[in-house]
Amino acid sequence: MNDGTALNKMPVEVEDDRVRYTLVVEGERIAMNELVGMPFGLRATGVLSCIVCGRRVKKHYGQGFCFPCLQSAPEASECIVRPELCQAHLGGGRDPEWERAHHATEHVVYLSYTGDVKVGVTRSTQVPTRWVDQGAVAALIIARVPYRQLAGALEVAIKNVMADRTNWRAMLKKVDPSDELLLLARDRAFEQVSGDLREHLVTDATAQHLHYPVVDHPAKVTSVNLTKDPLLTGRLVGLKGQYLMWEDGRVLNVRSHSGVHVVRENVARV
Repeated sequence: MNDGTALNKMPVEVEDDRVRYTLVVEGERIAMNELVGMPFGLRATGVLSCIVCGRRVKKHYGQGFCFPCLQSAPEASECIVRPELCQAHLGGGRDPEWERAHHATEHVVYLSYTGDVKVGVTRSTQVPTRWVDQGAVAALIIARVPYRQLAGALEVAIKNVMADRTNWRAMLKKVDPSDELLLLARDRAFEQVSGDLREHLVTDATAQHLHYPVVDHPAKVTSVNLTKDPLLTGRLVGLKGQYLMWEDGRVLNVRSHSGVHVVRENVARV
């Protein structure tokens, strides 16, 4: 029996503001942009594995972790989703060496536009990848800080006046970039920042636009869970964020299926 390949976040490349996606299945690096508009299918094999240790599991915790790794791996620590709690700059964390490499390094606070403006944080080296993963059509850096906890402190102050999560349904609709909304949101964000944190604000950044390989935006979308509905086939109409979009409105969040094993399903040309 072919156990298939464990899904993971799709690698992306950005050239001239245009996003290119790769999906790795059964040892093949599939250039997904070339398949938009064509039939494409995936089938879950029923095998699950941990994205950290690789152990086969019956159930995932979080996004692709086994229970021991959920409790001990730095990739699953609370400061991933609550950066204001990060202890990397103090030499702390589940794995201090990992923390130094990933969190005790320059981070940015940004505003992204996915149909609504949201605030977020990421390592400087993850720009613009982080924005692509969220499906942003435009994004603007508003602060630079030397470590993650400071970025989190800024985010906590700013999210009093704007969201810090992406509305995936709104993101998958046709959205045009709006520099004006980002600049207005930046003014509101700056008003929330006080004291020593203000020295990290960036006032002269320009917005970056991002264009995704989408030929059609379904009027209504339904998110598919491959562990419940293992077969997903049809005409692929686009990729945005970490989502694959099919003509019938079904969409697959690849990242949330990390550790779910799949094979490519042969689909008759339509």
